[in-house]
Amino acid sequence: MQQWEPEETLAPSWNVAPTATVHAVLERPLKGEGAPDGPVRQLRPLKWGLVPSWSKSPDGAARMINARSETVHEKPSFRRAFATRRCLIPGDGYFEWVTDAAERELEEQGRKKRPRKQPYFVTPADGSVMAMAGLYEFWRDRTLPGDHPLAWWVTCTVVTTAAETTPLAGADGGPGPQSLAEIHPRMPLVLPPDRWDAWLDPGRTDPDELRELLAPPPPGLLRAHPVPTDVSNVRNNGPELVTELDGPEVGTLF
Repeated sequence: MQQWEPEETLAPSWNVAPTATVHAVLERPLKGEGAPDGPVRQLRPLKWGLVPSWSKSPDGAARMINARSETVHEKPSFRRAFATRRCLIPGDGYFEWVTDAAERELEEQGRKKRPRKQPYFVTPADGSVMAMAGLYEFWRDRTLPGDHPLAWWVTCTVVTTAAETTPLAGADGGPGPQSLAEIHPRMPLVLPPDRWDAWLDPGRTDPDELRELLAPPPPGLLRAHPVPTDVSNVRNNGPELVTELDGPEVGTLF
């Protein structure tokens, strides 16, 4: 990154919830006298839950935390951002809750789900930081004057794809999920380093070329382990939430 404001550093979080502020890497020109020409790669704090620029209010942000890779190029809420406002959202990993077949069907239909079960923490097998594909947008709050610090919202969403059906790193055929698809049908689109430059480049706007970047990452890069069910309550936030358990705390079906 070429630009980062230390005062914008966020405190560590082990349980990031929708509408929380997260770090994102993006490329945009800098404003002001002496600013370099062209886009600059920078680390910025963004609110998780995308608000399209044309929205009348930000009330739907909590429902816009994810964008499906299969339709992101055509959905009105995402297509403009997909064309020119793409970002990377770094994280040590993400939580997902095991859902059985009936729950998955309800989820894919957009219907109300039964209570979720055992949470898992999905993280790079080599201990690195994952870079999740994201989109960002600017929204102007017309109820505030232009010079108000909250007049502009900068929000983001995580692009998701079909969960991997290939074995997780370290999968040994024993009890527990052997692939991400056995935990949940969707997963964040994790971009390998060789796609970062192309994804962040705002000069790339051709939808067909951009869609090629949405290919799933190479298999076997991620591992998953059961974690305490305390993570299911967003009020809990601490390193104990990613503690690897010897086995699930609650009954799980595969």
